[in-house]
Amino acid sequence: MDELDRRIINNLQGGFPVCERPFREAAQRLDTTESELITRLRCMLDDGLLTRFGPMYHAENLGGAVTLCAMKVPEDRFDEVAARVNSFPEVAHNYQRDHEMNMWFVLATETPEQLEETIHEIEQRVGLPVFNLPKQQEFYVGLHFQV
Repeated sequence: MDELDRRIINNLQGGFPVCERPFREAAQRLDTTESELITRLRCMLDDGLLTRFGPMYHAENLGGAVTLCAMKVPEDRFDEVAARVNSFPEVAHNYQRDHEMNMWFVLATETPEQLEETIHEIEQRVGLPVFNLPKQQEFYVGLHFQV
């Protein structure tokens, strides 16, 4: 990671332009070109320096649903279950925890009905119960990682 990569990460965490040519506008702020910015982002994603680049939506306001899920996965099956759970496009932010409930992930669907359907399908595919932990209250945390 060089200085431009660091500036890209630090700058774009604070927002991305909403306009006809957002990459061009962002690149101008970073003193680079549109194609260089896109190339750098693709390389950082391919190299695993970034795990995701894209908008964050408030799914409930768009008619969808989001929930936090937890599972108790036997250690000897953890990698296999993680791969199966992660194969669902509705799954994001899957983390291993040092706890009895050792797998935690966010599930986001286009409709509230799909949430329960997807939880049931995951349970069927992995043979383990999924604990649905919907949010009770939302808090905004302005998180920024300076690199």
